[in-house]
Amino acid sequence: MHQNDFAASSTNPNGGRLMTCVLVALAFAIIGVPSVWGEDPDNETVFRKTLLPLVRTYCLDCHDHGSEIDLAVDSTAASLSANRSLWNQAIAHLRLGSMPPEDGPEMDAETRARMVQTIDSLANAVNCVQNPNAGRVALRRLNRTEYRNTIRDLTGVDYKPADDFPGDDVGYGFDNIGDVLSLPPILMEKYVDAAMEISGEAIYAPPPPEIFDIQRTASALIGAEKYRGTAPLVMASAGTVALQVDLPFGGEFELTLTAGGDQGGDEPVKIEVNWGGKPKVIDVTSEDAEDITIPLRLGRGQRKIELSFINDFYQEGVVDRNFHLYHVKLSGAQRRKTYVDPEKLPASHRRILYVSPSRDVSELQAARAVLARFASRAFRRPVSKSEVERLVRLVSDVRQAGGLYEDAMQVAIASVLVSPHFLFKIERPRTPNDDGEMPSINNYELATRISYFLWSSMPDDELLSMAHQGTIRDRSRLLQKIASMIRDRRSNQIVDNFASQWLQLRNLETVDPDTRLYRGFDDEIRALLWRETLTFFAGVMRENMPVTTLLDAEFTYLNEPLAKFYGIPGVEGQDFRKVSLAGTPRGGLLTHGSVLTVTSNPTRTSPVKRGKWVLENLLNTPPPPAPADVPELPRGKLAGTLRERLEQHRANPACATCHNMMDPLGFALENFDAVGRWRSTDGVDEINASGVFPDGTAFNGIDDLRRLLSTHRKDDFIRALAEKLLIYAIGRGTEYYDKCAIDQIVSDCHAGGDRFAYLIVAIIESDPFQKQGYRE
Repeated sequence: MHQNDFAASSTNPNGGRLMTCVLVALAFAIIGVPSVWGEDPDNETVFRKTLLPLVRTYCLDCHDHGSEIDLAVDSTAASLSANRSLWNQAIAHLRLGSMPPEDGPEMDAETRARMVQTIDSLANAVNCVQNPNAGRVALRRLNRTEYRNTIRDLTGVDYKPADDFPGDDVGYGFDNIGDVLSLPPILMEKYVDAAMEISGEAIYAPPPPEIFDIQRTASALIGAEKYRGTAPLVMASAGTVALQVDLPFGGEFELTLTAGGDQGGDEPVKIEVNWGGKPKVIDVTSEDAEDITIPLRLGRGQRKIELSFINDFYQEGVVDRNFHLYHVKLSGAQRRKTYVDPEKLPASHRRILYVSPSRDVSELQAARAVLARFASRAFRRPVSKSEVERLVRLVSDVRQAGGLYEDAMQVAIASVLVSPHFLFKIERPRTPNDDGEMPSINNYELATRISYFLWSSMPDDELLSMAHQGTIRDRSRLLQKIASMIRDRRSNQIVDNFASQWLQLRNLETVDPDTRLYRGFDDEIRALLWRETLTFFAGVMRENMPVTTLLDAEFTYLNEPLAKFYGIPGVEGQDFRKVSLAGTPRGGLLTHGSVLTVTSNPTRTSPVKRGKWVLENLLNTPPPPAPADVPELPRGKLAGTLRERLEQHRANPACATCHNMMDPLGFALENFDAVGRWRSTDGVDEINASGVFPDGTAFNGIDDLRRLLSTHRKDDFIRALAEKLLIYAIGRGTEYYDKCAIDQIVSDCHAGGDRFAYLIVAIIESDPFQKQGYRE
């Protein structure tokens, strides 16, 4: 159930009017802290002479002394401003026409507009001329998508394990909001692991040498069975045991014998080591076990190393010289290759290590040049000399530890990738000047904001060059760059990341329509529905169409399987192409199967969800949450068609206000089933897709609703889209002080014929995007 959170008790006989009064006048009863503007005498005059008479006319019949909310309590314009969130909801309801309710006093259009304007001017009291606050964005970490894209554009490595990073929290409908992008310890661990893996893939280093190591107890050697397998193996007379190995490579090895002996006579125990080369005679001087290391040069393949006791000596009752062998170990490391054919190096290696050590360029000089360039691109600003030198010292340390130059560069690159200057979009804190003027962010910070807005990735070299040269604020240059960025394939990111979240398409991954009822729907169709909407959004954006085309377009993008699913003939092949919808009931986002599926239940459509979706996403007027103390109606009390059941639901005054807003919008979409296919009946019942807006505007079906939204409600839609896009662009929720900027964005969009590019440019040129204010 969806109820207005300003709902009064349903037992009040004047419940409908009570709803109006509460919504419009609640702030009179709640005294908060004064607004930032204080008690402006002009505002107080407007409050008393303009708003209070309207409140008396539409509210005080129900809200005099003794009522649940006493509006006779004296208040001020300052208290209204302190409770602006409530009053902004009142504005939204007044604009929709849901207030006053049907049983309240009738309000003509002129009075409604005047009341909206009055509340707006008092609740959102911002001086748009005298340096309105530009707001401040919290320190923003790269989210998973931005991290993967940035790594790809910086290093050339498409690091897919980024998909396994912990999920990014969502705020204000988007996953790039600074306030919710935390850095848990597990993610920091993954960043460190990822940095080493990425640098190792981006920069080729000769593989480390292969290590050979084999160990045997003496009793496991060839010939040891003659000595009864004792531990240690004791040779009381001349004899031989052998170690048989299969060497994967040739080179220098070390044979380590753990041995001792019973000494006697004028010389120590002697053994001969024979491996096919010139035998070596080794003295074993200790009676106790000790390690004796013997260097050997061995070839690859099968090798047999013989150990022979050669100086047995015995005098009965006097001396008995014997050889004791405990353990044998053979180890070696393959000689590491240091030369790599430049033609076989990956493109990422050649791009990053664009300077190589040579006769004229030392290793540290090459490292300094490479790291200065790489870190500047990674940090999205010029790096300081001290930052570069710290990286160069890392290179020197690795080389001194025996690593190759390429190993050292991998370590230095990895250290860049775990730096906060890479992982976060850092902006230097600033304060307004003495005149209160909001300071501009610097050119590099602006380039970063633009690139992550349009590409969800780092600035390219051209954008960084514009920042360096100072031409990024040259409007003609900037417009050309923005246009080229929109045409670039990387702008698919704003389509995927903004549109998918704005339109809630990501919910397609989890919706589960009952395929027994909706045959033909499967995972392939699920993916194609999503692709249709993203391709459509991209087409409207790249072709610079009016943004209202999103609502009233007579075309879409389909391939053969999706066209067959919709029942649209004449589309062949797997490739998506632009398809005319003339003569069909389809057109615009509201008829996309993706939207219709995510706003349905598994077994039926949901006019409530669909109406709520329209209010939240297309008009930016989400219905308030249901009050906690209003119980749901028992299911047994609802009967009849879906429309009739919802009408019974709305009979409850506690539910009526919200459902009067949502349900008519949802009913206009009832000709589309729960997976977006057209129908004329719901079971045996004929579809009734008519409805009435709360302000009395009637419509019948999807065509009327699209027409009303793209004409009568056009300004509401463009403002809603502008605010959603601004939130996504700056990475924070909008506040009351952003009103001036949003007004200007909408005005600039109108001046450009409502075309998409003008909306994007207006957002980039807005104060919240270009400047840094403060948080209130």
